[in-house]
Amino acid sequence: MGSRAIKGRKGTKTKNKKAIVLGILSVFVACIAAGVFGVFTLCNSWLEDLPDYQNADAYNSAQPTMVYASDGTTLLAEFQLENREPVTLDQVSEYVLKGTVATEDERFYSHAGVDYLGVARALVNNLMGGALEGASTITQQFVRNTILSDEMRDISFKRKIREMYISQKLEEQYEKDEILLMYLNTINYGSGAYGIEAAAERYYSKDAKDLTLNEAATLVGIPQSPTYNNPIDYPENCLKRRNTVLDRMVSNNVITKEEADAVKAEPIELNPSEPSMTGIVAYPYFTSYVRNQLTDPDGKYAYSTSELFKGGLKVYTTLDVEVQQAADEAARAKEEEAGEPFEVSMAVVDPNNGYIDAMVGGHDYNASQVNMATGEGGSGRQAGSAFKLFTLMAALKEGIDPDTLIDAGYKVDLAGGQPVYNVNKQDYGTRTIKSAFGVSSNTAFIRLLLSVGVDKVIETAKSMGITSDLPSVAGLTLGIASVTPLQMAEAYATVANGGVHYEAECIVKIEDRNGNVIVDNSDPQGERVFTKEQARAAIDCLEVVIDDGTGKAARPSNGQEAGGKTGTTDDRKDAWFCGITPQYSVAIWLGDRSDYAKAKWVSETAASVFADFIDRVISSDKIEKFFEAKKPEYKKDYRDEENHIGGYYSPKKDKNDTDIRQREEEPQPGDAQEPDGPQSENPGGNTPGGGNDSPGGGDDNPGGGDNPGGDNPGGDNPGGGDNPSGGDNPSGGDNPGGDNPGGNGDGSGGSGEAPAA
Repeated sequence: MGSRAIKGRKGTKTKNKKAIVLGILSVFVACIAAGVFGVFTLCNSWLEDLPDYQNADAYNSAQPTMVYASDGTTLLAEFQLENREPVTLDQVSEYVLKGTVATEDERFYSHAGVDYLGVARALVNNLMGGALEGASTITQQFVRNTILSDEMRDISFKRKIREMYISQKLEEQYEKDEILLMYLNTINYGSGAYGIEAAAERYYSKDAKDLTLNEAATLVGIPQSPTYNNPIDYPENCLKRRNTVLDRMVSNNVITKEEADAVKAEPIELNPSEPSMTGIVAYPYFTSYVRNQLTDPDGKYAYSTSELFKGGLKVYTTLDVEVQQAADEAARAKEEEAGEPFEVSMAVVDPNNGYIDAMVGGHDYNASQVNMATGEGGSGRQAGSAFKLFTLMAALKEGIDPDTLIDAGYKVDLAGGQPVYNVNKQDYGTRTIKSAFGVSSNTAFIRLLLSVGVDKVIETAKSMGITSDLPSVAGLTLGIASVTPLQMAEAYATVANGGVHYEAECIVKIEDRNGNVIVDNSDPQGERVFTKEQARAAIDCLEVVIDDGTGKAARPSNGQEAGGKTGTTDDRKDAWFCGITPQYSVAIWLGDRSDYAKAKWVSETAASVFADFIDRVISSDKIEKFFEAKKPEYKKDYRDEENHIGGYYSPKKDKNDTDIRQREEEPQPGDAQEPDGPQSENPGGNTPGGGNDSPGGGDDNPGGGDNPGGDNPGGDNPGGGDNPSGGDNPSGGDNPGGDNPGGNGDGSGGSGEAPAA
């Protein structure tokens, strides 16, 4: 019995040994299986949140936004974070195509996205202590630079697995040559150039298809280290790398050794071109305005910087190149005549749709990026008497006939403030509102504003496109508010087109990178704010200004019908002319924005810039007439005794009021000055002071007669000499007088400097 027990124990021992071995093996296998499963699970988890690599857009790297003029071909800007210009395969030199494959991925045409042989070779080489080398294929580099660009700095096994997986999927979607082209269009070639075409232009000022072997080898060598292989900053490194590329091209039978040796004997000769720092190519005032409109977070486009600079948009603007050139030429001609420090700003709007045809923001965009046409970088300028149009339009809306008589005497007393005077205390007597508008009577338009109500004038101005803050004071009609030429051109366009307000627009349409139209302003919808009859009545008044009033210098010589309004401000800091034709609404500012103390007035004003522009832009075969319309229905026999409207009013005869200063006297505080218009003319109205309805005739008006000094004495400013009225001091113009026509906060007059009209 004991022996059997002993024998049993021996068999048990043998079985236990086998069980232990099997157990160990089982555990080992289980561990391997678990490890494999764990690795598989881990790798699979890394692939769960991949980008949509099946969408072609996923591989589209940042593309610039192109901005064009209205002709669709004139390039205005190329907004981009990277200098990149995609090309097709036939637009790339064969040296670049074959040299890139030979240098970066010699088995490119045989692997399926991942070169496992290359991976093994690199791994062994690195473990054996050889020079570190990578094994990324062209496909992998492309994936890393595009769809996985956010992970480029993540040096991890996870990123490599994701990169390898997508690369193999990419090879299932695209042909090899397609992948090579996508790579060449996206790779970094240093110095801000992304893509082979941008690199060719940056370093050699030529197209990629025209690169020589020397040039191609130089560029092919850069992507390995775009910073330190850059031929501009590191020419010695670049030379060594170029020669390495040539050697690899020889070993891959792309070129012969003799060809390589010949190129190695050559230096690297560059012909670099400097990329634009702003992306603006032409007409910077307008183009920068477009850029700001696109990126304004409170605007109607509100593109982010990323969307604009990387989105590959195509923006087609309203700028008419021929109109812009005419505006530039007219502005430069006036600046040359006026001399420093004067400059001209201008906005030109199409009345029929609100499109901005042209914009001149100042003399030199690079010197000062303040755009005087839009107020960007500044706050606008006071418009003087050019603002009187809004009082006129408010009166027309109220049914007041512009042929209604109004007191245009030399002074108007305002409750709670100092009086406002006409220019040089000129007494225009009682005349029609239209005539008072023509001679730019400050007193008449103060009275008209008070009769209509300042709130209605503000409402009218806003409805026509004025967005600036407008003070609710009597001096508003004299132009004390700061506005921009673009606002004024938009507003005057409302009259030119027959009473429909169109918001000024700089963009016709926008396409996305695939050519889909995502913004379409080709059929703008305006808002009617006046009847056609009211607009026509206003045009009649604006024509009087050019035909017989303060704006004679604005009359085009080509016979084009036109109307407009002059405007100057106190101390002659700003001269304005806002003019219209059926084709264009133009607002022009002339002045010195920097140092008024050194400014000297010029003999001609902004009005002559308008005439020059119209003569340049409208040929004789394109002349148009304003639309016709019957008279509006006016209030019958409108009368406002308090404000001297609707009857004949004699001037006051007290000692102070009748003692009108002579023209040769120095203007005093409280006097109005309008250096841009003739005060000797009297377009329609019964005015004491000169024969034949002319206030300046006879002894009181140097030059004498019905039209002193001839038809246009003293250039565009009647009166002769340097000053429009003759003598040392100007009498013409739109300056309402008074150091403060708005006055004491309520605009009723008072001391302190403020603009005249």
